[in-house]
Amino acid sequence: MTPRGWAVLTLGGLVLALLVASNVLVPWSRPPAPRADQVAALGELPVDQVAHAREFRSALRPGAYGALVVGLLVALLLGLTPLGARLVELAGRPFGGHWTARAVLGGLAVVLLADLLTLPFAAWRQSVLTRYGLSTHGWSGWAVDLLKSYAVSAVIGAIALLGFYTVTRLAPRWWWAFGAAGAAGLVVLLSFVLPVLVEPVFNRFTPMEQGPLRTELMAMAARDGVPVRDVLVADASRRTKAVNAYVSGLGPTRRVVVYDTLLREATPAEVTSVVAHELGHAKDRDVWTGTLTGALGAALAVVALYLLGSWGPLLRLAGVDSVAEPRAFPLLIALVTVAGLVAAPAQALISRRVEARADAHALALTGDPVTFEAMQRRLAGVNLADPDPPRWEYLWSASHPSTVERMAAARAYAREAGR
Repeated sequence: MTPRGWAVLTLGGLVLALLVASNVLVPWSRPPAPRADQVAALGELPVDQVAHAREFRSALRPGAYGALVVGLLVALLLGLTPLGARLVELAGRPFGGHWTARAVLGGLAVVLLADLLTLPFAAWRQSVLTRYGLSTHGWSGWAVDLLKSYAVSAVIGAIALLGFYTVTRLAPRWWWAFGAAGAAGLVVLLSFVLPVLVEPVFNRFTPMEQGPLRTELMAMAARDGVPVRDVLVADASRRTKAVNAYVSGLGPTRRVVVYDTLLREATPAEVTSVVAHELGHAKDRDVWTGTLTGALGAALAVVALYLLGSWGPLLRLAGVDSVAEPRAFPLLIALVTVAGLVAAPAQALISRRVEARADAHALALTGDPVTFEAMQRRLAGVNLADPDPPRWEYLWSASHPSTVERMAAARAYAREAGR
């Protein structure tokens, strides 16, 4: 069998594995959140709060969707015309056009150009956040964080680019197989490394101080049977007023992180409710699920790029001879960008199902739907969230159930539990 034949077979296997993993690990059924309860919950929220949140979200949309459109157009322009290949050549020219310079500097130049062209939209977002009082960051702090983000992306990108194009040179007929394995391995590695090495670049994390709240949280984790290394507090207040918490890391790096803004804004019972939600993610191994599906998706993408990238018309549009050469990197970016847009609704749906399961876990663990609902009200108010967003936007990009859905789920739980 030819390498292309093996690639087709591998692609089918990866698609099947991804479907099986998604079917087994993703909670496709969700706890009840009757629409009647959602409407009732929306009617109980302060009218001015809802109007202010919707005004804020409307102000963000032009920048968000403008960046999406410009990013797509730039990717298509560079990937489906010879312009991208020429940019890669230009970046490698000071180093004699060596393949490593083209691979690393050319690849980073393509990504940087797209970032720079969408930078005005990022600035738009920051100006809106500042105008509505959600950002506590000055422009200098915002710029520093942006540069940090570019630096982290450049380091990870340079390693990935050098590794990928080294493989294409050493195994020109089978690079897709080694590349798929490498992409999957990189996803797993980053799941371990990002919480430990990258997150501290943007925030300072300190253990939650000893006291009744920490004792309660650690006792709840033990009662839940979830090994948690620590409960950390992130100094999020230096850049935002938004409240949040999350779980990150795998195995020995797993920790629950609470924003210091959450500790200031919420009651101890509400913080406990939020952490119970995060323990649900750990209990159900949601980070592992995301890592596994991400690794399978990354491997699948490499094989698909190999098969699609060998299509003659695409190569001619890009002005390259092979998808495996550094000059074809813009073509790969164009294909990945389009695939990402197509997959966005499915990814959002999966995320909402996972978050709804974590909500159900929090309700069962605390047995306190009243506090859970109060916390959702507070999250919506402080974070200026639209409690019932437009349906098209919800289906396209919402990673969490809406505020009224979460409030309705709490009411449904209370009725079922007789509370």
